[in-house]
Amino acid sequence: MARRPLPRILSNGSAHIARSRELARTAADSATDVLQPLITVTRGLRRLAGVGQRKWIETPKDRRGPLLFLVASVILVVALVPYGPLLAAITLMAAAAWYGRDRTPPAPTGPDEAQVTRLRSLYEALVPYFSVPEDPAPLYAHGGDWDKAFPAHEFDDDGRVSRLLVRYPAYFTDGEAVSRARIEQLLQAKSGRGREYHFAWEQEGNELTVTVLAPLPTDICAQRFVTAPGETVLGFTDPADVQRTLPLGFGETLRDVPPVVWRTGARSTEPHLLAAGEPGSGLSTLVRSIALQALQYGDVVVVDGGGTGEYACLTGRDGVLAVESGLAGALASLEWAAHETERRLLSANHARQAGHPAPEDTKNPLWILLDRPGALGHLAAADGHRDPQDLLEVPLRHGRAAGVTVVVAEQFDSLDSLGEAVLQHTRARVVLGPASPPQLAAVLGAPPHTTPPQHVPPGRGYARLGAGPVLRLQVPATPDPFDDATNETQRRAVLDLLPDRSASAEAEPLPAPAEAGSRPVAAAAEPAAEG
Repeated sequence: MARRPLPRILSNGSAHIARSRELARTAADSATDVLQPLITVTRGLRRLAGVGQRKWIETPKDRRGPLLFLVASVILVVALVPYGPLLAAITLMAAAAWYGRDRTPPAPTGPDEAQVTRLRSLYEALVPYFSVPEDPAPLYAHGGDWDKAFPAHEFDDDGRVSRLLVRYPAYFTDGEAVSRARIEQLLQAKSGRGREYHFAWEQEGNELTVTVLAPLPTDICAQRFVTAPGETVLGFTDPADVQRTLPLGFGETLRDVPPVVWRTGARSTEPHLLAAGEPGSGLSTLVRSIALQALQYGDVVVVDGGGTGEYACLTGRDGVLAVESGLAGALASLEWAAHETERRLLSANHARQAGHPAPEDTKNPLWILLDRPGALGHLAAADGHRDPQDLLEVPLRHGRAAGVTVVVAEQFDSLDSLGEAVLQHTRARVVLGPASPPQLAAVLGAPPHTTPPQHVPPGRGYARLGAGPVLRLQVPATPDPFDDATNETQRRAVLDLLPDRSASAEAEPLPAPAEAGSRPVAAAAEPAAEG
């Protein structure tokens, strides 16, 4: 069905609506400024009327008669005195203006004494790093003026620094990572530990902006994300780092959260992904989340090198070609994936040479998800077989053109076992769990501009897509639904996303894993392999 164009008022009327709202807001502000004296007098009259009403209620009934007589006498005297009514009106208006004034105490224009002490302590701590004896007019000096060094500062409810703009002299070596790390460590220690800080170095202007980051949400469960084909949500990050938000469900409410979107396909510059972390950091959660999203548009082959059964929930589902945990099945699956990549390339090439579009069986995305290949490599070496990573070379080199995407998840202690092809072609990188700065820089290719959190929840880490910036990342909760320790809400969320079981899986049990030399991996993959 052809897509109907939007009405003109919806397609190009947003600018006019925004301009009209701005004009209305400006007119209202101007009218408020002009009518401010009248508003003040009216408020004062209302307050005076309230005071009179309270006085009348508080007056005993036996005294109300004399009080009325006294008020009437005063009104009569004022009426008989020359210019009495005019003077009475002026007096009443002055009293109303006095009572109607804004009594809200003015907001403090500067830091209080405790905040000044914190800023002065930060200033004194930076003096040894931002000053040299040869400077004739030092910006940093013991007992100097901290106002020029910290032109902007904000504090939280606890009185700790939440945002700080630091100016430093031009001769400071801000181009060296060691010098920057020393300043960042000092500011983190003096501003308060246990929080995450973002450091933005403006080397042209000799300024450093320190911002305290709010914790990333950990209550996001697996769900259908509003994405296009070829887009995969790795997790969620800070609003200032991305220009897109996704509407996510939190029970019965919706909330817009900024995602980290990884784009794959023929035009992607980061067609494959490498994830690293410590045990229990959430690598399996990330792989499961990617698998559930990939099954919406393509087929998936899962190889569990750890053999822990983390992906048993995917067995026999529509679109899942194989879930292998043994060495023989893993080798057969990866060998078939390499042949399938070659077949797709040849079919697409023949179609282009004949002037025809690519065949339909080459357009369906194929995902190869490999968890802990180092463990399989050790088993293969012990049994005299080839390393399973050798079979990934073809999908990694030619997967983008063939619609094949490879995801490799490995622990830190086995990163040295990864092959050159994996390290070279996985330009999308993710690090989960606690990691040292050298580990982050080795995997991501650049250090993050934020300090690591004190307590790292599962699925928490960093992501970098190609040569882009390093982003904080929180993977949506996608636990194993067959695990007894899984929360019931999260279990139900994962089960609702799983595809239906295939007819062949319901009719008969899954076949035994094929030998290492066989080409097909499952009955569902045989027609594609034969083509």
